[in-house]
Amino acid sequence: MEAPIYNGGLELRAAGDGSRRLSGRFPYRSRATIHSGGNGRRPRKEEFAPGAFQFSIDDPDRDQHILIGHSFDKPLASKKAGTLLFNDTNEALLFEAIITGEMQETSWWKDFAASFSAGLMIGISPGFRIPPPEAVEDAEEVTEEDPEEGNALIRTIFAAVLFEMSIVTRPAYDETSLDLRQSQELILPKPKLHSSMRWR
Repeated sequence: MEAPIYNGGLELRAAGDGSRRLSGRFPYRSRATIHSGGNGRRPRKEEFAPGAFQFSIDDPDRDQHILIGHSFDKPLASKKAGTLLFNDTNEALLFEAIITGEMQETSWWKDFAASFSAGLMIGISPGFRIPPPEAVEDAEEVTEEDPEEGNALIRTIFAAVLFEMSIVTRPAYDETSLDLRQSQELILPKPKLHSSMRWR
């Protein structure tokens, strides 16, 4: 499983009924430097095309989680549990997680809350894999960077199987964002389910 890390403008708020809502934004067409080059290696950058996660998030049989540090031992919410919603736009994949009162009692939530308040956990990182060619043709491509910008190889991902979104400490992408608050109302519409393309 791949897990690049994206920069987050994180914000913590609290007010309402006790259940917390964790909302985030994972941008499309935003490049991250995966490898800076050196020792004879060229720099490598990566970006996700709009809708790259659509096939897996729209599959009702496939689950995704919000985790701390890519650890499935530290879950916060999941789609199948009914505590994670997605809204896929042309600009970004938006998600909203309901953090229940029970989850707020866990040690990993308390550790996260302390790190978040200290400004130490400011990244969002998707855990994903590229589907095999027999499932999705041309799921990714590698191109040359514009010479006026540099000499990196640019990997563009058109389709990815998303397993989880993690909150992490060391960001690489510049335009992710995360917001945490207490509220009774979800800010995202319920996702539309499409099952025309699935893989396992």
